[in-house]
Amino acid sequence: MSEQPRRAPSQAVLAVQEVEHVSPELVRITAGGEGYEAFTDNVYTDKYVKILFADPRHGLTPPYDLARLREETPEKLPTRRTYTVRSSDAAQRRLVIDFVVHGDEGVAGPWARRAQIGDTLVLSGAGGGYRPDPEMPWHLLIGDHTALPAISSAIEAMEPDAVGHVILSVADPADRILPAAPSGVRLVWTRDDDELLAALAALPWHDGHPAVFAHGERGTIKAVRALLKEREVPRDRLSISAYWARGRAEDQFQAEKREPIGQIE
Repeated sequence: MSEQPRRAPSQAVLAVQEVEHVSPELVRITAGGEGYEAFTDNVYTDKYVKILFADPRHGLTPPYDLARLREETPEKLPTRRTYTVRSSDAAQRRLVIDFVVHGDEGVAGPWARRAQIGDTLVLSGAGGGYRPDPEMPWHLLIGDHTALPAISSAIEAMEPDAVGHVILSVADPADRILPAAPSGVRLVWTRDDDELLAALAALPWHDGHPAVFAHGERGTIKAVRALLKEREVPRDRLSISAYWARGRAEDQFQAEKREPIGQIE
């Protein structure tokens, strides 16, 4: 039996509708339009998309024929970056993505900082797999600046009587933006990953094993996993992975996910 060719993900070609500079290092982009129909939404609070950034000098028109580009002119392939969807609205045919920006560093951040209404945003997805389970005894959410959109969505999806802890590493207080959490969910802000790990180690533990969402820098998340192992949290209670790795561009980071250095057991 011949093997069927792998179907390429559909690409949603959207127009930027709003640009909001939420904080010094956070730009919120709202995009939508007729191309929204190609966006595959889901119920997860950590839903993410792959955004395609084409070099304007190559004159490519979306949606991009990635297979043909890869075969004939690989130097023209758009750069791909992974971002969490902050919210989506099928009725309005639009979605919101928060971009962490650090000056002119990277590809996506500089694009977001310069984005104007009418600009094109091309993406595929969404993926995802986590949503707070109201049947769990309590919740534990851990992350850094890159996890703020997913953790914000998770907080908004929690039941009013939810219990748990949120530990976040965000250096600048101006960037510490979250929706109001249920009264039983305690929030701890830290200045860096060392403080985050110390806060996790000192965390008062509720009865039963928590449902954990832990995402951020790879080395830090590996240390988080080690602490959770000490607490004997079962693997099936964890949504845990790295969103990025210090000193790595996303292409290299994604490739390393298949190697021991990139795996979080």
